[in-house]
Amino acid sequence: MKKLIIAAGTGFLGQVLVNQFKNKFEEIVILTRGKSQTIDGIKYVNWNARTFSGWESELENVTVLINLAGKSVDCRYTKANKQEILLSRIESTKILNKAVLNCKNPPKHWLNSSTSTIYRFSLDKQMDEVDGEIGNDFSINVALSWEKAFFKTETPNTLKTALRTSIVLGKNGGAFIPLKTLAKIGFGGKQGKGNQFISWIHEDDFANAIDFIIEKEITGVINIVSPQPTRNADFMQKLRKAVGFPFGVPMSAFLLEIGSFFIRTETELVLKSRNVIPKRLLENGFEFKFGDIDKAFKNLLRK
Repeated sequence: MKKLIIAAGTGFLGQVLVNQFKNKFEEIVILTRGKSQTIDGIKYVNWNARTFSGWESELENVTVLINLAGKSVDCRYTKANKQEILLSRIESTKILNKAVLNCKNPPKHWLNSSTSTIYRFSLDKQMDEVDGEIGNDFSINVALSWEKAFFKTETPNTLKTALRTSIVLGKNGGAFIPLKTLAKIGFGGKQGKGNQFISWIHEDDFANAIDFIIEKEITGVINIVSPQPTRNADFMQKLRKAVGFPFGVPMSAFLLEIGSFFIRTETELVLKSRNVIPKRLLENGFEFKFGDIDKAFKNLLRK
């Protein structure tokens, strides 16, 4: 494969993908809000994710475009933050659609971030791409608007895939680091009632799934999650065991509300039951290396 572009690729997931693809593509370009430069053979090109400024010429003759742009949801849902969460996703997707359509030789395949949070809170039904039930709240409506902005513009010469990604567990970033820290200091008990499901995926499986989707040219929406959603209480118990801490103080919804206020985040991130399964990945023959949470934790904690 010749050329890969990762929009907003300087964060945790972007680096996971760079490590996955650095030996598979002749050229990798990262679109970033930082300065344009080349480091270790990777070209970084400045963009603001909203307007053309020259970066768009990089999309010519691209094999794969991956868009990870969007303000982190790990913040307080103030009016200003809500607007930025929405607009950062919509506007980056819209400007990329314009850029793709303007190309003489557009990207062959465009994979755009989405989220497994698009499905309703569920303690019973497992949500797949076919029968999954969409809910109605702020986060879900952001996801719907995001996918609409992605798919409504037809790109005849570019395949499109929306990645409904869950929590990605990684050694060097993402949610695993603070969760591991909580477990090590005795606060690794259940959060809220503890019966809510966590949909998660190991960073290696995340990267391999993206690779698999590109190889198989899978389009449409696809859940990027492990096959085994895990209840919060079980997830935290297994994490305590993995880090070798004998107990964990449970955190009630009330305490979580107080804590989330002080660390400037929202309790939805831990209290919503995301009961999502990767039906399309499995049907297409994808094999998970770390589909079991115990195995995932063991690998992530290995030094």
